Amino acid sequence: MKKIMFSACTLWCIATFAQEQEGNASATGNGNETTTESNWTRAGIVSLLFNQTAFNHDWTGGGTNNYGGNLNLSYDANYKKGLWAWDNKLLVDYGLTKVDGDAFSKKTSDRFAITSLLGAQIKEDSQWYYSFFVNFQTQLDKGYKYGTDSQGNQTRTETTRFMAPGYLSFGPGMLWKKNDNLKVNIAPATSRLIFTAKKFTETGAHFGVEQGKTSRYEFGAALNGYAKFDVFENITLENTLNLYSNYLDKPGNIDIDYTFNLMMKVNDYISTNLIFQTIYDDDAAKAFQVREAFGAGFTYKF
Repeated sequence: MKKIMFSACTLWCIATFAQEQEGNASATGNGNETTTESNWTRAGIVSLLFNQTAFNHDWTGGGTNNYGGNLNLSYDANYKKGLWAWDNKLLVDYGLTKVDGDAFSKKTSDRFAITSLLGAQIKEDSQWYYSFFVNFQTQLDKGYKYGTDSQGNQTRTETTRFMAPGYLSFGPGMLWKKNDNLKVNIAPATSRLIFTAKKFTETGAHFGVEQGKTSRYEFGAALNGYAKFDVFENITLENTLNLYSNYLDKPGNIDIDYTFNLMMKVNDYISTNLIFQTIYDDDAAKAFQVREAFGAGFTYKF
C-alpha cells in the first residue's frame, strides 16, 4: 500500500509537469502561429528560511547557541474550462534545528500533502459547484520522542515515519469558489484511510489504528477552507482550515487542522515568514498541538 501511494504521488507530480510543458508549448508555438491562452493557471513558491542564536564565551546573560532552517514548497496547478474546474495543490514543509550540546538534531516541521479538487459548476456565473476531492498527507522523515537514560545520556524513540501515519481522504460534496484564493468545500460523505507501520501497533493503538493492524477506515464529514489575500503591499496572509468528523466513532470529536502563513516580502528574493499551525486530533493527543516558526531567507516564485 505504501508503494502504491508513493507511486501515485510521483505520477501526479510528473503529470502536472508534463501538462505544464504541453501548455507552454501550445501557448508559444512558432513565430507564424497565433498565441493561444492556456486553461491552466499555475503558481509556485519555494522559500528557504534560516534562524540562529549565538553567544560568545564571554557572554554572561546565559543562553545556548542554536541554529535551524526550514524549506517550504507550495505549488498550485488549476484548470478551468467551461463549467469545469480542477484545482491541485502540492505542499512540502520541512525544518530542522540544532542546539549546541544536544546529541540530535530535531525536526521543527515535516509535512507532505497533495490535494486535488474537481468541480462542475451548477450553472454559468454561479459560485457553487458539485465537487469531488482527494487529499493525501504524511510526513517525509522519521519523528522521535526524546528523553534521557539512567546515565543522563540523551535518547530518542521513533514515533512516526513516512506513511506512519499517512492519511488518504476522498469524497463528493459541494464547493463554493469565488476565485482561486477564496473557496470552501463541504463533503458530507468522506471516506478516510489512516495507514501506519506494524511496528507502531505491536503494543497498542497508533493514531487511531488498532493494535496489530496497519490501517483504519473512517467515514464522516469534511470541510476544507482556503483564503489568501494581501494585508498590505508586499504582505500576504494565507489561511488553510481542515475539519473532519468521523460518523463511526465519536462524531462530536472533530479533527481540526488550521495553518496561518504570513509572508512579508522584502524584495524579489528575500522575505520573512511567520507560520502558525494548530492541530486537534484526539487519536494523536488529547489536547491542541501547536507549532510556530519565524525566519528570514530566500524566496523564489515560478
